[in-house]
Amino acid sequence: MRTDLVAALDIGGTKIAGALVDGDGRIQARAQRPTPAQQDGETVMRAVEGVLGDLAGSPLWGRARSIGIGSAGPVDASAGTVSPVNVPGWRDFPLVERVRAATGGLPVELIGDGVAITAAEHWQGAARGHDNALCMVVSTGVGGGLVLNGQVHPGPTGNAGHIGHISVDLDGDPCPCGSRGCVERLASGPNIARRALEQGWRPGPDGDTSAAAVAAAAREGDPAALASFERAARALAAGIAATATLVEIDIAVIGGGVGKAGDILFTPLREALADYATLSFVRRLTVAPARMGTDAGLVGAAAAALAREPDATVAKV
Repeated sequence: MRTDLVAALDIGGTKIAGALVDGDGRIQARAQRPTPAQQDGETVMRAVEGVLGDLAGSPLWGRARSIGIGSAGPVDASAGTVSPVNVPGWRDFPLVERVRAATGGLPVELIGDGVAITAAEHWQGAARGHDNALCMVVSTGVGGGLVLNGQVHPGPTGNAGHIGHISVDLDGDPCPCGSRGCVERLASGPNIARRALEQGWRPGPDGDTSAAAVAAAAREGDPAALASFERAARALAAGIAATATLVEIDIAVIGGGVGKAGDILFTPLREALADYATLSFVRRLTVAPARMGTDAGLVGAAAAALAREPDATVAKV
């Protein structure tokens, strides 16, 4: 095991997480702050700098020789910029330049958050041993990444596999990305809750309107909650089947907060997949829950940084 570390950032619409990660993917120090997603871009950047500052306070910081970033997207890895749909203050924001400046010039690798989770699941999780896979995060948004021919495939800008913005309902609701009927508009946590409320589900005394609360109601048989999860499952199945038909993946791995709903999501998803994955070369496609948990984005961002080092021992990202 190498004794050096890399720093990792996992930037999403809800939280900004940071960690120092060793060459075996183990987290040695961590920090986290909420994302001020609806505030201006500089306020969001100050939160990022706060996380980096917290990590720099660790006695291990001096061993970090590069930084990997997994960010909500779209990202442009070639330009070093990010434009997360759910962080409106960041549009073509020069994140790589700003992080490099905040850390005294450390090398920075940027990938989309879906690609980061894919790197983690392929390195140590549910996609390990699979040469062709789609890994997804279904949470506040829906992101994804691809493994093709045994290697993570980020694409030229770092967005390949971004399944959340595949349209599966041509006449569907407008999506913040500018399209209509996107997978994210149907299957993300906030949209599952939105649809359940529209169809008559009512939260309990605590007023919790999260997707987790909808999942709990679905387990108790609430028809509106069940219908919302079934609709989300069909949207995911349609997107997964389209991806499998295009690039011949053999497994789809689903993580994120919505993935924690368990059978409430996976049972209708597997049933719907049989309706969409109909061609002979995709019928053996399987769906599995992610294994890396909430640290997947950090481990995957670290993998991106490690893969760029001359003595890399993880799959190239």
